[in-house]
Amino acid sequence: MFRHALRAALIAGGLLAGLAPALAESSRLALVIGQSAYRSVTPLPNPANDANAMAKMLGESGFEVTTAADLSQRDLNREVGDFAAKIASKGPDTVALVFYAGHGLQIDGENYLVPVDVDPRREADIPLQAVRLNDLLNTLNAVPSRMRILLLDACRNNPFPSINQSAGRGLALLDTKSGAPGTFLSYSTSPGAEAEDGSGANSPYTTALLQAAREPGLPIEEAFKRVRVAVNKATEGRQTPWDSSSLTEDFRFVATSDASAANAGPRPVIAKRSVDEWKRSLQGKPIEAANELIVGDGSVEAYEAFVTLYTAAPYGPQARQWLDLHNRMAAWNEAVLINTVASYQGFLDRYPDSDLTATARKLIERLRNRPVVTPVVAAANAAIPAVVPATPPVVPANATTGPTCPCSQTPPARKSETPKRVEEKPVRKRDEDPPKRASRPSRRDPDDVVVYAPPPPPREYYGPPVRVVPPVSIGIGIGGGYGGGYGRGPSNYPTRRGY
Repeated sequence: MFRHALRAALIAGGLLAGLAPALAESSRLALVIGQSAYRSVTPLPNPANDANAMAKMLGESGFEVTTAADLSQRDLNREVGDFAAKIASKGPDTVALVFYAGHGLQIDGENYLVPVDVDPRREADIPLQAVRLNDLLNTLNAVPSRMRILLLDACRNNPFPSINQSAGRGLALLDTKSGAPGTFLSYSTSPGAEAEDGSGANSPYTTALLQAAREPGLPIEEAFKRVRVAVNKATEGRQTPWDSSSLTEDFRFVATSDASAANAGPRPVIAKRSVDEWKRSLQGKPIEAANELIVGDGSVEAYEAFVTLYTAAPYGPQARQWLDLHNRMAAWNEAVLINTVASYQGFLDRYPDSDLTATARKLIERLRNRPVVTPVVAAANAAIPAVVPATPPVVPANATTGPTCPCSQTPPARKSETPKRVEEKPVRKRDEDPPKRASRPSRRDPDDVVVYAPPPPPREYYGPPVRVVPPVSIGIGIGGGYGGGYGRGPSNYPTRRGY
């Protein structure tokens, strides 16, 4: 009896020890969205399956999961707002995760999540009908939380015939380091590329993510290294996931019984390896092994070292294509953030023939046609007459000294710029310090005479009239927003426009 009781106690203690790190960790909230039933284009079969599988895995990993499917623009905005409110109710120690499966687009360098009710006839319809990715990120950043994880299986092909020839492919690059620290963003493929929906029950990205996330004690960035390698292999190099991280603490989907490995803490600083260091590391390795190393790392330096050492197909051309695409999307991101004719022209000089050529030319034309406002306040003030006259006004010698109120004075009527000189009338001099009466008599004494001094005469101004000029403030909006909206609103993730 005692032996069985001891065994039960040990088992219970082990289970509690394994759960302790997870229980000690902050609250975990997840919003999982699957967009399959698109109304104006062919429905997507896998996002609904992907969302269901991710919701199950996250629930098993300790997340409180909210699921939503086939959302309109209004519903999608409402779900994001409700999720932010739930994060706020849990407190600043919350880990917030959003998984989105469905269509995503980039228009004029901006990324949009596509609701199921969109029906665009032109590119200008997307900002009005879809949900901007930066708005979602800024909504999450506005609520204090421990970290924000955004996973997007949204880089599928553009399904809208009216805009799929002029809009850029895939999603535009977005650097989380430009926003609030503590953010992890993952795309199902590289910026500017298109992801596959997959022929199985789940997309290649979600399939790989489900497998990596379930491994106990695996840090999130190590998990996504495995996701990149697995998807790259499954698609024979056609698709390679991409991520950007500004996390300051570690995170694991599934905790372990080892408290030192399970508890989140400050992340160690890992120095990036240079191209030469990568060359030395890859030298002499089989091409398959070297390719797996650079795909898992996902850095530009690793790919640059690889393409100088290996040229054999298929890995050599695939690595070169990835590197060229990444450099082009980085150059496009820089041009969009600067948002000038010169920045877009510089992009066209480097990449004259790409899927973004039409967009760059359109934005150049839009910038050239927008109203021109002189940006220098001094130039605007130079055209206004000086406020202070060249010579101070002459004060009559017989005027009573003391402060006066200019607003109560009546300016002289004039027909020309030079006011007429008014004849001064002498003023009877009065005592500077008249005697004070001690008290008011009960009866008026006939000899009690009170002399009231006349009010001082109005001051006359000589010289040119004084003009009061309000302060000048000139604001310049940048960007080419639709409907004449050229404003940049406050945003942790800077963009050129606010819609």
